[in-house]
Amino acid sequence: MKKHSNQSTKTGIFHWIDEHLLLAISLFLLAFIPLYPKWPLFDVLPGYIVRIRLEDFLILVAVLIWFVYLLRGKIKLNKIPTFKPVLAYLIVGFLSVLSAIFITKTVYPEFIQIAKAFLHFFRRIEYFSLFFIFFSAIKDKKHVWFYLGVLPFVILGVSIYGFGQKYLYWPAYSTMNREFSKGIVLYLTEHARVLSTFGGHYDLAAYIVLTLPILLVTSFLLKNHLAKISLWLVSLAEFWLLILTASRTSFLAYLLAISVMFATLILRKGWVWSLVRWIAIVGLSLFVMVSFGDLSERFAQVLKLQDLKSSLTSPFKAPPVNGIALDETLPMEQQLAKIAAKSDAPPTPINPKERPADVYVEPYGSTKSAEANQGENKEATAAVVHVDYSANALKYGLSTGIRLDALWPKAWAGFLRNPLLGSGYSTLVKEKVWEFTQAESTDNDYLRLLGETGLLGFITFLLIFTVIILVLFKAFQKTTDSLLAGLFAAGIGITVGIMMNALYIDVFEASKVAYAYWSLSGLLVATACLVLGEKRDNLSRKREKP
Repeated sequence: MKKHSNQSTKTGIFHWIDEHLLLAISLFLLAFIPLYPKWPLFDVLPGYIVRIRLEDFLILVAVLIWFVYLLRGKIKLNKIPTFKPVLAYLIVGFLSVLSAIFITKTVYPEFIQIAKAFLHFFRRIEYFSLFFIFFSAIKDKKHVWFYLGVLPFVILGVSIYGFGQKYLYWPAYSTMNREFSKGIVLYLTEHARVLSTFGGHYDLAAYIVLTLPILLVTSFLLKNHLAKISLWLVSLAEFWLLILTASRTSFLAYLLAISVMFATLILRKGWVWSLVRWIAIVGLSLFVMVSFGDLSERFAQVLKLQDLKSSLTSPFKAPPVNGIALDETLPMEQQLAKIAAKSDAPPTPINPKERPADVYVEPYGSTKSAEANQGENKEATAAVVHVDYSANALKYGLSTGIRLDALWPKAWAGFLRNPLLGSGYSTLVKEKVWEFTQAESTDNDYLRLLGETGLLGFITFLLIFTVIILVLFKAFQKTTDSLLAGLFAAGIGITVGIMMNALYIDVFEASKVAYAYWSLSGLLVATACLVLGEKRDNLSRKREKP
């Protein structure tokens, strides 16, 4: 009997692990990916900005474990609502790569160019895989509480590290260019925007768009007062972090996300409940944005408003001695020169009337040697090269000017090469087909979709979000749990918000943002499917009764 009891205990333990392994893995990834800085391990392609990091191996292990469950029949793909649209998009993406190599010939026929195109294809598979892992981890509606318990601590950790970068010169690790992405330790200068553990301030801001609405709706719907106050404090910290990123697009996406969330909640909580809280949050958000920090100045560049500043966004101490500054107002050449010299000498200021509003120093000005004859001696004197900014840069700022003048037209040209399949991944930036670019960016995910994968890729990719929103809305209508209804409304809101964010930033190619969105949407859609399945079972039982 005792031996049989021990065997039963061991069997019970293994069964428990088998049932909860994916849950444990997904909870670990939910915390690890945002908190772990973007420290590279090694190059995936020589000379390219994308590098292999620790999270890539962790996700690979998670995918392999997920496949074992799939082969054992414990995961049914036909139960996952997004499986077909995701598969359709990946098929289109694969055909787009083949088309770029053999038909449009926009991918140069050499190994490194072909490898780069397939690298971007496989990276999208990696991003999508987190949706399936998190979806499969949710087997009970109560499991969502584990994620709600972990997420605030993750957000608090990200916020604290961001504040440390801004006010205490804690190390920053950027992936904004090839050299920085090597893992060089930087510190933030006056106009550099906070990036916390993320590779760039845009990535951090997009992550806040995904997580802040979830915190807010949870804080309003929980009944425990201590939990409410704690979530409000964490939400306030994360919102201030959004202000420090000075990302205009993400701020607007955040406002849209919470607006859609509360508009959806009107159907459950009524106009008064939803409208009062929406006005309070939006009003406070706009007041803080206008009153403090660089974000108001960035909006003023477009809206032509008076600049507003505050000492609250200034560091509390002097910059580190001989530190390497992260200064986004300088081009890569000058940044690399500063790294080589380990010098923090200020750049040459220019006439404000001759530069865009978001350029604080001459970013493209350089010096060239000019010989001046003075008798028999010759001295080399520095002459500053004049820069002519485009009309768009002067009117809307350099950031928007680059998009309007270069990035977006190139993406459209890629679409016109093959309207159905596009010109292939990693083909939109280069000037010549044989050119090997260090990085890819369009700063508009929809134009990038059209340019790289054509109309078929555009339609199939957007179909994924359509399915997600429909499933969440159906579950929102049917659930009797107010907290779950709030989470489904938040899921709809953050999906719409991040889709707006994609109008100006390649958020679905930014690894940490993509990881976060597909993870959160996976667990929310899984919970929604449990609600819908439960409702269907209850209805069928009622019909069977005489």
